[in-house]
Amino acid sequence: MITELTINDLAIIDQLHLQLAPGFNVLTGETGAGKSIIIDAVSLLLGGKAGTESCAPAPIARRSKARST
Repeated sequence: MITELTINDLAIIDQLHLQLAPGFNVLTGETGAGKSIIIDAVSLLLGGKAGTESCAPAPIARRSKARST
């Protein structure tokens, strides 16, 4: 289970640190707030591939990490 998630410089997220509670966690927000980007960051941490939309001249994701129990 992921207990903490830190994302830096991924798409529109400059810096984010989430501490997740045991059990069920919900991400809510307005359209364009970055909910899907958080899910994409978890996917990348788990070995998923970045899509072509992540390609840019400058680095999109320099550093992301998660802590699990």
